[in-house]
Amino acid sequence: MENYKQEFIDFMVESSVLKFGCFTLKSGRKSPFFMNAGSYVTGTQLRKLGEYYAKAIHDNFGLDFDVLFGPAYKGIPLSVATTMAISELYGKDIRYCSNRKEVKDHGDTGILLGSPIKDGDKVVIIEDVTTSGKSIEETFPIIKAQGDVEIKGLMVSLNRMERGKGAKSALDEIKDLYGFPTAAIVSMADVVEHLYNKEIIGKVVIDDQIKAAIDAYYEQYGAQA
Repeated sequence: MENYKQEFIDFMVESSVLKFGCFTLKSGRKSPFFMNAGSYVTGTQLRKLGEYYAKAIHDNFGLDFDVLFGPAYKGIPLSVATTMAISELYGKDIRYCSNRKEVKDHGDTGILLGSPIKDGDKVVIIEDVTTSGKSIEETFPIIKAQGDVEIKGLMVSLNRMERGKGAKSALDEIKDLYGFPTAAIVSMADVVEHLYNKEIIGKVVIDDQIKAAIDAYYEQYGAQA
């Protein structure tokens, strides 16, 4: 596993973004882990987060694209931080864009926030985590309605590796349905491999008990490859 991925896993735990215990998800599933990207709240955290996304986008999709699109609301700071990091790390000036939840009817009107998307643009979509694909269902038509646009891929921070609506993971379902590649900075398999019986912030966050709970969770809800 690349060093930046190991650092990112530690970063999620240290930022209280990735937690282990017993959590009830929106789906009703009882999960032994929970991720909340809303816990990235400082300038330093957002700068580091943008760098991890930038490296993963570079490794998975390259930098031959024009616009980084972050679906509202959580995708807005992600797209801003990551375009800044791409400029800093790779010297490539990428435009950022997001959608408005409410269409503005005065001043700078329209549904888009940030850069316009125009004919010929290549777009990468950025999100925190995808469990059902609902946000892509909402934003894909918005992006395609802007003109002859190519979507180069979707990047999320964590692949939960659990079933979406069917037997496959939400990321695989999106790839199959919309025809563009999907990727994550890290997967839960990476997280378990890196953190199992490792002390971080003064404790072992994945001990034998949590590891057994994660294994049982994937026995029930794990996605088919």
